[in-house]
Amino acid sequence: MKLSQISILLCLLLIEPVFAGKADQPVKDDPYMVPVSVKYTLSPKWKDLHFKKVVADGDNSIFILTDAGLFRDFPGEVISKDLRYASLADKHPMDICIQEGTGYLYYLYPDRFLTNKHAGTICGLLPENQYSHIAVNGDDDVLLIGKQGGVLYNRSRKIRELGVPQGGFVRLYVSDNQFWYLSATGIYLLKDDKWIKIHSGNSMTAMAFNGDKIAVGTTDGYYVIDRSGKIIEPHNNRLPVPVITNMLTVDGKYWFATEGGAFVKQPERFDYFASERWLDQDKIVDMAADNKGNLYFLTPTGLNKVQFVQETLAEKAEFLQDNLRKYHLRYGFSSALRLVDPDDPTTMRLDDDDNDGLWTSFYLGSQAFRYAVTKEEKAKEYVWESFEAFERLLVIHPITGFSARTFERTGYIAGDTVPWRPAPDMNWWWKGTTSTDEFVGYLFVTSVIDQYVAQTPEEKKRVADYIDAIMTHIITNDYYFIDYDGQPTLWGRWNPDYVNSFATTQFDRRLNSTLTITGLQLAYKLTGKEIYKTEAFRLMEKHGYLDNMKISMANIRFTSGFQHDGITMGEDWNHSDDEMAFLTYWVLYHYAFNDDLKQEYAAMIRDHWEIEKPERNALWNLLTYGTSGDMDLESTIWYLQGFPKDRNRYVIKNSHRKDLEFLPKDIHTNFREQTTTELIPKRERPMNRHNNNEFIIDGGRGAHQQLTGDEYLLPYWMARFLNVIY
Repeated sequence: MKLSQISILLCLLLIEPVFAGKADQPVKDDPYMVPVSVKYTLSPKWKDLHFKKVVADGDNSIFILTDAGLFRDFPGEVISKDLRYASLADKHPMDICIQEGTGYLYYLYPDRFLTNKHAGTICGLLPENQYSHIAVNGDDDVLLIGKQGGVLYNRSRKIRELGVPQGGFVRLYVSDNQFWYLSATGIYLLKDDKWIKIHSGNSMTAMAFNGDKIAVGTTDGYYVIDRSGKIIEPHNNRLPVPVITNMLTVDGKYWFATEGGAFVKQPERFDYFASERWLDQDKIVDMAADNKGNLYFLTPTGLNKVQFVQETLAEKAEFLQDNLRKYHLRYGFSSALRLVDPDDPTTMRLDDDDNDGLWTSFYLGSQAFRYAVTKEEKAKEYVWESFEAFERLLVIHPITGFSARTFERTGYIAGDTVPWRPAPDMNWWWKGTTSTDEFVGYLFVTSVIDQYVAQTPEEKKRVADYIDAIMTHIITNDYYFIDYDGQPTLWGRWNPDYVNSFATTQFDRRLNSTLTITGLQLAYKLTGKEIYKTEAFRLMEKHGYLDNMKISMANIRFTSGFQHDGITMGEDWNHSDDEMAFLTYWVLYHYAFNDDLKQEYAAMIRDHWEIEKPERNALWNLLTYGTSGDMDLESTIWYLQGFPKDRNRYVIKNSHRKDLEFLPKDIHTNFREQTTTELIPKRERPMNRHNNNEFIIDGGRGAHQQLTGDEYLLPYWMARFLNVIY
């Protein structure tokens, strides 16, 4: 099937994509549906409320039953008391409901029920405090239920009194003008003024109607019956949380509320909405849906909406780009921010980071590819703005050709203080201990600026001088980064003795060889200095760097007995190595000395990509596609469409979920620490950078930390550049 024959108007965050393969034809960036979290604020006039029930009327107004009366939504996602009707403002309803069909709001008070529709003509006077629950069907029949019995009205006219079924009341329902009564042990239908038992069960908690089907929730999963009470879909307790407290059917899909969040049944999986990303707390008291398909989750402390909106990848890129420019730039570095006060979004602060250069390479790279695609002068301006920060890393200290990790004004260092030193300019300090991570960033930004941004001889020389200084420092110092103390940094080491001290089963051997040859190739192509080419072939031929680079990833495994500076290595997988490798592969391939090497590089890139495919990382896919030509298109689009615009690093937990199939934690059989057989969507996982395991399902640093969004911007603009999307 050709890609052009496949519709990508997918609700991709709710429906698994169906297309796959190479990007032999670009995918159109059509709008897709995406869930967005909206949290309502309680008016400061009110506090310590007890929330009981939430409903959405036919006009999509939201009403909340509380112990202080009826509350509703107001502009700006604010909740406050409903004071519109003076005659009702001081009254406290026992219950509220929405009439089936019309969407009209009905109130049940201790002495009456009423609606403000029909010009207020519908009102039934009642014995005091006899009924506590109300339901209204499309024929204007009003059913009231209390502990001792029930009563049926039509509009304001009493029809007859009713008994109540045995087994304890759980909830009233209306479906197709029929009233249904749920107890813990039975489902009853009101027929000919009598309760007819349709189904017997145990520990039943909720129901959801879907045509001729009724889904029945319990304290241990759910099953589906038909309207005669026959089980037609078996019991299923492999759910994110099996103890169900409420259910709804929205657009033909079952939604479940629990004390551990909410989830929706999809054809192949459950989409899970929990943690601060979606809810102010995970315990859900009640839920409702409006006629646009948006969900409202009431917790003991607030109202939360999951709103479904259309967006395109381009719109998301524009949003993240604007947000990054406004809030995440620090001296040209792309910086994650933190809130000094987690509850106050105005207390944003940008702090120094160990890997300012590496993280910024993603942002700078995104702008380089953006410029290559659009030729927007602003994109070019942003590239040079951030490159200036990279250049300053070389000159803020007195060590020739050595790049600092980062810098900060005197007296304002936020991170660890040991590696910092005062700069010659007394107003600044710089941080040493520069590592391979930072070196990878230098390689990547140099290459993409040279390839796509630098145009004039002066610009070309500026970029060449930058990498020339760094590589000269490395060669001069026997393939080490030499720090302020005259010693090699902990990880800035590419010397053959160090590189070949690793076993062939350790990725460090392959990675460090790759980084070294990449730097030498790049410097040679930009400067023309023969020393770089000579050194590269010396290392490849005499010290086995090319053989090291071609070590198959299938050979990398648990390896004990190796320590570096007291740090045990080889006994777990470091996903930062994946990040460093794939960014470097782009440079390695595009600056290869010759076509024969280029083909060997393509094979080694493909080898790494094959084991990385389960993580479905769009950037690794695109870097591979732009070199070896291989690609998982389905996962690339899945990643881009599933990347949340909300980059807060909420604390998230998934390890309790019963719907996931977990893999053993054995480091020998599961060296890459894949937790589940299939990757869950990014919106359900902790928010991490590219150097983290995509299969981390628990964790996070809290809502007070926010990533920049360049984790999305680089793969998006690469996809545009490589004609994967248009």
